[in-house]
Amino acid sequence: MKVKGIKRFTLKNTIIKYLLGIGFLAFFIACSTKKNTFVSRNMHALAARDNILYNGRIAFDKGVEDLKTTYKDNFWTILPVERMQDKTEAILPGQTKNANFDRAETKAIKAIQKHSMNIDGSEKNPQMDEAHLLLGKSRYYDNRFLPALEAFNYILYKYSNSDKIYEAKIWREKTNIRLENDAQAIKNLKILLKDRKLKGQLHADANAILAQAYLNTNVKDTAIAKLKIARELTEQNEEKARYNFILGQLYESLNYPDSAYAAFQEVIDMKRKSPRRYVIWAHAKQAQQFDYKKGDTLAFSEQYDKLLKDRENRPYLDVINHQKGLFYDKLDKKSDAKKYYNKSLRSVSQDNYLMAVNYRNLAAIYFEEAKYRTAGKYYDSTMMKLDQRSREYFAIKKKRENLDDVIKYEDIIHHNDSILKVVAMHPNDQRRFYDEYISKLKIEDERKALEAAKKAEKEQQSPGDKTGANDLQGIKGGKMMPPSGDPVTMEPLTMVPPTIQPRGAMDGQSSFYFYNPTTVAYGKAEFRKKWGDRKLKQDWRWGSVSDASGDNQDIQEETPIEEVVKTDEKALVKAEKPEYTADFYLNRLPSDQKIIDSLSRDRNFAYFQLGNIYKEKFRENELAASKLETLLTKNPEERLVLPTKYNLYKIYEIINPAKAEMMKQEIISGYPNSHYAQILLNNAVQITDSPAVVYATLFKQYEKGEYQETLKQTEAMLQNFSGDEMAPKFELLRARIIARLDGVSEYKKNLMAIAQNYPTVEEGKQADAIVKNDIPKLEQLELGKATPNSWKIVFQIPYPNTNDAKVKVLNEKLQQYIKDRNSEKITLSNDVYRADKSFLIVHGFSSKEGAQSTISVLKDFKGYKIQDSAFVISNEDYKVIQIKKNLADYLATIK
Repeated sequence: MKVKGIKRFTLKNTIIKYLLGIGFLAFFIACSTKKNTFVSRNMHALAARDNILYNGRIAFDKGVEDLKTTYKDNFWTILPVERMQDKTEAILPGQTKNANFDRAETKAIKAIQKHSMNIDGSEKNPQMDEAHLLLGKSRYYDNRFLPALEAFNYILYKYSNSDKIYEAKIWREKTNIRLENDAQAIKNLKILLKDRKLKGQLHADANAILAQAYLNTNVKDTAIAKLKIARELTEQNEEKARYNFILGQLYESLNYPDSAYAAFQEVIDMKRKSPRRYVIWAHAKQAQQFDYKKGDTLAFSEQYDKLLKDRENRPYLDVINHQKGLFYDKLDKKSDAKKYYNKSLRSVSQDNYLMAVNYRNLAAIYFEEAKYRTAGKYYDSTMMKLDQRSREYFAIKKKRENLDDVIKYEDIIHHNDSILKVVAMHPNDQRRFYDEYISKLKIEDERKALEAAKKAEKEQQSPGDKTGANDLQGIKGGKMMPPSGDPVTMEPLTMVPPTIQPRGAMDGQSSFYFYNPTTVAYGKAEFRKKWGDRKLKQDWRWGSVSDASGDNQDIQEETPIEEVVKTDEKALVKAEKPEYTADFYLNRLPSDQKIIDSLSRDRNFAYFQLGNIYKEKFRENELAASKLETLLTKNPEERLVLPTKYNLYKIYEIINPAKAEMMKQEIISGYPNSHYAQILLNNAVQITDSPAVVYATLFKQYEKGEYQETLKQTEAMLQNFSGDEMAPKFELLRARIIARLDGVSEYKKNLMAIAQNYPTVEEGKQADAIVKNDIPKLEQLELGKATPNSWKIVFQIPYPNTNDAKVKVLNEKLQQYIKDRNSEKITLSNDVYRADKSFLIVHGFSSKEGAQSTISVLKDFKGYKIQDSAFVISNEDYKVIQIKKNLADYLATIK
């Protein structure tokens, strides 16, 4: 019985095994993606939804949240409705910026590959529409818009009955907008919004993305209408705050300040329901609508003080301090404005443009205060924070370059005026002036010496502390502070060379004890007070005070410390400080009248240039008028007077019409034949051509070789067009003519004058380049140095020679000779040498002997009989005499 039981049990187990195997086989066959069965459809749908797609959606949502927290909104422009990764931030080709979107895409692809049931051209797995939607959205946020569009279109094509159809349509139009197909997106979204089945958040998203399409096409009024609908329908407070803020920006751009103010107020009223960045920037935007003339400035200031005290606003102190600085700037309280601009810069900020605006506004303040060097530093900082491709960058760069010229000319004025002022004084007044200056200098040096002594004493007391105060100056929280902008002490005479300091000295005073006369004197006094007068000998500390002097055994009366300091300091100063004597400065004053006149001319031209720069480049009419008016009181050269008055007339037309009329009459009566007078009289009879046309005509005459006539007309035009923007071109043309008539030395002088007078314009830079690069090469040319390869016969004739009978006869005979020779190499030309002399030249001789024999033929042959003297010269030496005008030297060598 027992054996039979065992057999039945074994048989039963075998049957169960076979049945289980058949069951599993049937189950796997039923779950195949190629079998359209109930079990297969639900098995694959369940596996895709609760495993792969679930994890994919989690990764996608995490990616979107990360994007919202890391995205940096540019509140200086109208915000986009939707935030997006910057595609320029990709690390390497094929890499993604956000790994969560990459993971979501991978999960979507895996779900499609493993669980798609595409049977007979129809998808049987109900989860595949969500898989393709996740795939498209992941690609969209990864800036791969064409593959994303393909995924969305696949849903619309394959799953027309899907419950995700509306969401897929919205995402498709978002992708079209990213591909700049705004017109197609607007058309499709309009059709979609007509469908009444579109509800809730999807309805809000459709209106929001349609608003973005209208923004892209600059249809702002319709964008406002759609954005309002999206704001009312959205279920997310963050989106509601963002849409309100964008509405405020749109109203602001359309110049509807009241509506903009109300929209920003709605953001503020949301309080903690809105992200803090929107609230702070809404306050900032409202501040831009504030009326600084009629508004309640006290309430405004109290409101921003309250924002500054709120601990929640600490991450946004850069914005709040900037607005407070702007508030004081508008009220013309420049010191307070600088204080808050600097506070904004010291705050932790990732907004480069905000920092650029702070630097720019500080630069403008220092410019108004005539602290041009400090303003230049702030403009440099501004450019470092701006996008180098932006228009504003190039505008600031140009302003900074112009500021270099302002600094240069202001320095010239300060330097020359300080010298000329002292030179004009009576000798006694000059000495008194420097005595007063020396007194102030001594006080300042004593103050610095005492500070150095205190610092040295402090360092001796705490030798372990090696950190100096200067190491921390301008640093807070690891950030560099902007320059303080403290006014620079102006000395009366800038010609004084810097004092030579002992080795180790810094900033005019040494930190070493014995380099400071005051500290040495104090040290001696303290020693006498404690030890008395003691001799330098072995074990001096153990000797008695009575050993101090061999002549007097009594303890001498203690000398007051002030007298010791005064005595010792006087001795040291006498040895080390020649600057403490008036003769040190008086001996450096110029006495040569030529030098004094040169200083005056340079100063006057600097005033003229500053007036033009302020007028033309900075549009600072008041400042320009001030400089030009000052110039007229400085007895300027005649060439500057007329253009100065004309520029003042143009400025007065804007700021003071009454003065403009007076200046107009002064120009007409004082300079009736000038170009400016003709302009003011609207006289088109005497001067019909513009400066550019006149210049073009003169340049053509110059190219034809009409140098003397062109020079006269050019000099006349320089008087007429002095101060005009074409003046540098006339100056350069004049220099070229002088080069042909007077040689390289005069050419160099004129070029140097042009480079000095017009350093910022193209002609001035061109003249400077010629002086530096070309003139040295021309000056090195010498007669007889180059190997000759061609020779000429030169006849000297007067210039101009248009009506000279003898020249005509000579010219005819030489032409006849060339005709008789019948050689293409032999030619004739008429070259200008100087203003009173030119050359008739027969070119084309291959040897000196051939040229000399030709002179004999021209002199003796009966068909020519030319008795005019001539000389032979090589082509290379001819170039030298034309460049250096040294014909006399050449003739002396051949004699």
